Amino acid sequence: MESESESGAAADNPPLDTLSFHGDEEIIEVVELDPGPPDPDDLAQEMEDVDFEEEEEEEEGNEEGWVLEPQEGVVGSMEGPDDSEVTFALHSASVFCVSLDPKTNTLAVTGGEDDKAFVWRLSDGELLFECAGHKDSVTCAGFSHDSTLVATGDMSGLLKVWQVDTKEEVWSFEAGDLEWMEWHPRAPVLLAGTADGNTWMWKVPNGDCKTFQGPNCPATCGRVLPDGKRAVVGYEDGTIRIWDLKQGNPIHVLKGTEGHQGPLTCVATNQDGSLVLTGSVDCQAKLVSATTGKVVGVFRPETVASQPNLGEGEESESNSVESLGFCSVMPLAAVGYLDGTLAIYDLSTQTLRHQCQHQSGIVQLLWEAGTAVVYTCSLDGIVRLWDARTGRLLTDYRGHTAEILDFALSKDPSPAEAAGGYEGRGEVPRATFQPLHTDLPFLSLSSLKRPSLAPPPLTQTWWIPQREVQTSFSFTFLCWRESWGTICMWAVGL
Repeated sequence: MESESESGAAADNPPLDTLSFHGDEEIIEVVELDPGPPDPDDLAQEMEDVDFEEEEEEEEGNEEGWVLEPQEGVVGSMEGPDDSEVTFALHSASVFCVSLDPKTNTLAVTGGEDDKAFVWRLSDGELLFECAGHKDSVTCAGFSHDSTLVATGDMSGLLKVWQVDTKEEVWSFEAGDLEWMEWHPRAPVLLAGTADGNTWMWKVPNGDCKTFQGPNCPATCGRVLPDGKRAVVGYEDGTIRIWDLKQGNPIHVLKGTEGHQGPLTCVATNQDGSLVLTGSVDCQAKLVSATTGKVVGVFRPETVASQPNLGEGEESESNSVESLGFCSVMPLAAVGYLDGTLAIYDLSTQTLRHQCQHQSGIVQLLWEAGTAVVYTCSLDGIVRLWDARTGRLLTDYRGHTAEILDFALSKDPSPAEAAGGYEGRGEVPRATFQPLHTDLPFLSLSSLKRPSLAPPPLTQTWWIPQREVQTSFSFTFLCWRESWGTICMWAVGL
């Protein structure tokens, strides 16, 4: 019976090539019937035949050019533009802080998530010594005013100081969770703010200590004024205090409507210490007279949305002021926002002069001494130079593969700079001024790597002192970013 039914089915469905047509027929479509579920053994055999090696190779080297390097201390880098000249790769995790020594500008200190801090030479990246002993991420590091001492501080509040020439630890102290740390501009005195609201001041290395008790909330940022007699400290509850460092009492306290409506994030002072600029998560930058303690200006670009009133400890999820600073040659101030906005304000008229946009949030900004050029670093891993007079982007420096977390800019006699961040790399860009003729009425900048700056209008002419004309001088800057522990040096000839 089975043979008869099979033969009958075959007769009803003859093969296509055995069919005969009479000329008036037309094949519309040939449909293959589902023969049924596949055999499990056949599926297993098909999986064994699949080659995944090619897909893995595509993941390792994708279209963006990201590759892994076997080099110790460098987990990854990006093929493409790399303006760095020297790479320091001893950090094994994100680099959180960087600083140059102010006297010779030949040394850098870096601290990172790997609980380590290093002092190394900018010219060739050679390690001088490790600042050992930290058990938490090193978030603060810096040299004393005369470059004889270097201090490091970690998140747990452990601070250590080393003698640079002997490479020996000379002082240590354990405070509360560290928020910020800064050297006094004229003496071997170290200041720090902690999460318990205290601001500490120590004489190093003898350890004499003084504390300045703030409100019952973290002292989130602080800065010693140029006269060395006062310090301005910002707190998480939005208050601002200007302290008399000798007497230990607050000279001015700004709170409520005079303060900020959210935690302070940054603070800066002008050259003579007469003005203080503060930034907060409420997206406002406030200009304060250090003499009277009065708010003389409030800045916020129109495109930066105002934030609702924030309670103590609350932060804006969308935007905040991340960094700010004063220009030394013109009445200008720059404010950088988390949404990538760089705002240049005219202090004389208290108006917005330029608004420059970044692709990612701004982490920090610094003015170049003696010019109207401002540097910014952002979460896209790029350092940019802006002409604050025109709002024009002059150039950018690339080489990092992750967010830049910190950078520093300094004047030095031998050109060099450095930078680092989430990948643990630090890169050092370099900018040098060549001797200029005494008959030039303005500062003419030119470079192979940096576009020329047009001379300013006659009303803004910059005269160069003869002592500076007769000798070469340099400007350097450090930017920190990336997350694999590397530091690179850029060369920027001006």
